[in-house]
Amino acid sequence: MTFSRRDFLRTGAVVAGGITFIPLTALADGHSMHEFKTANGMVKVHPVSHASVVLETPEGVIYVDTVGDPAQYADLPKPDLILITHEHGDHYNAETLAALKGDETPLITNPAVFDMLPENLKSNATQIGNGGTTSFKAVNIEAIPAYNTTEERKNFHPKGRDNGYVLTVDDFRIYISGDTEDIPEMRALEEIDLAFICMNLPFTMDAKAAASAVAEFKPKVVYPYHYRGRDNGTQDPVDFANMVGAVAEVKMGDWY
Repeated sequence: MTFSRRDFLRTGAVVAGGITFIPLTALADGHSMHEFKTANGMVKVHPVSHASVVLETPEGVIYVDTVGDPAQYADLPKPDLILITHEHGDHYNAETLAALKGDETPLITNPAVFDMLPENLKSNATQIGNGGTTSFKAVNIEAIPAYNTTEERKNFHPKGRDNGYVLTVDDFRIYISGDTEDIPEMRALEEIDLAFICMNLPFTMDAKAAASAVAEFKPKVVYPYHYRGRDNGTQDPVDFANMVGAVAEVKMGDWY
């Protein structure tokens, strides 16, 4: 069974493996979310915008790539940890971070962002490079490479600079791709329960490449995100969902 753009716009649903998934639980504060069970509680996913997401976990609230108007976060719980994947303006913004990060809030970034942090953000900030690991409370954090492989795109995200992350919360593993193409390190991931997969040309990859990677590492649930950019013809989230099919349950966030 396939899913049409008309169906998506009419119902807000998406189909994977012939099953229709209504995307989000609407909340009174205007935000929406999905919930996922871990061994010791729930992970609640709050899509914010484009590449920005808030994760409520049993170990605390994790903000990822916080950019844009701080008012977008006003009705969400305050962060216990902030993760930044890389330096581009749709992932890192010093002014937004300053408005959201408390003096005691840990901030984890890739080395390039760490080096450009202003003094007011260096309190409790640490860096982690590709292949490195760290932790926050009982959450294990792995820095997964994120880079371009297509020759004419390599200047956007050179190999070795930017991070994706795998977060292990209890027994629940979350992959956040950051900005990347369909790379071997993504395909080699194992036992991922929840994945956030980017797609927008020319900066990352198209829906076909993203779906192909998902077919390889087989997360249980996947969100397409970061899909609005220069080319809206090859990064359609509905096309992505149809190509993923029964391999994974596809969730749609209200990113835009």
